[in-house]
Amino acid sequence: MHSNDSVVALEALPMNLNILYHFGRFVMMLRRGFARPENWTMYWKETARQMNDIGVGSLLIVCLIAVFIGAVTAVQFAYQLSDSFVPMYYIGYIVRDSTIIELAPTITCLVLAGKVGSNIAAEIGGMRQKEHIDAMEIMGVNTVAYLVMPRVIAALVMIPMLVAIAAFVGIFGGYLASVPSGIISSAEFDQGLRYYFQSYNVVMMFVKALVFGFILTGVSCYQGYHVKGGSIELGAASTNAVVYSDILILIADYVIALILT
Repeated sequence: MHSNDSVVALEALPMNLNILYHFGRFVMMLRRGFARPENWTMYWKETARQMNDIGVGSLLIVCLIAVFIGAVTAVQFAYQLSDSFVPMYYIGYIVRDSTIIELAPTITCLVLAGKVGSNIAAEIGGMRQKEHIDAMEIMGVNTVAYLVMPRVIAALVMIPMLVAIAAFVGIFGGYLASVPSGIISSAEFDQGLRYYFQSYNVVMMFVKALVFGFILTGVSCYQGYHVKGGSIELGAASTNAVVYSDILILIADYVIALILT
């Protein structure tokens, strides 16, 4: 009872101290989460299941969003160039760089924070409420490692793949929006795609994908693992997982842009 009172008192701290409290709690969770597994086979099966849920389960929505993002970027930039002296092949150039550097990693991970992040928080939070986590701890299982580590590893493997697919599909969407409609020719679009390409932009895209993937899974696991109360609190934890993940992804996007550019 004394321990519960202490937790309540800590969570009632002012905002700046409350952030430090949750950050420290998050770091402690990660330290337990990456401990040596008790059973490698069990952890591998859970990691494979999470890779399927995160990667294959999100492929359709990622491709659907990416193709329209590329199409809208091409149409909007064509509108900006309609009364200028800039060559029209710059449409391919802009679609390529904006998709690789910013749109594919950021928009994809913001969408995944809503789909994957809320699902992770609800799944782990439901296990907490049904006392499945308590039962595993009584059996001697490191529940943080079993529930957090497979999800983080699966995200770090699958999300960069999804981002790469989103970049390809986004560029293809720009092609579909600009070439068949007669805005530019296929040769002009291809010329823009090849114009002044820097492979460093692809490196930046994968760095963002790894950082964003870690953020959205780590925050979601934290919100679900520490949920308390009933269904209302579980819904709030799922919402907080999405909101906090999106905010941290945008902040990380700005910091990475400052550092890498």
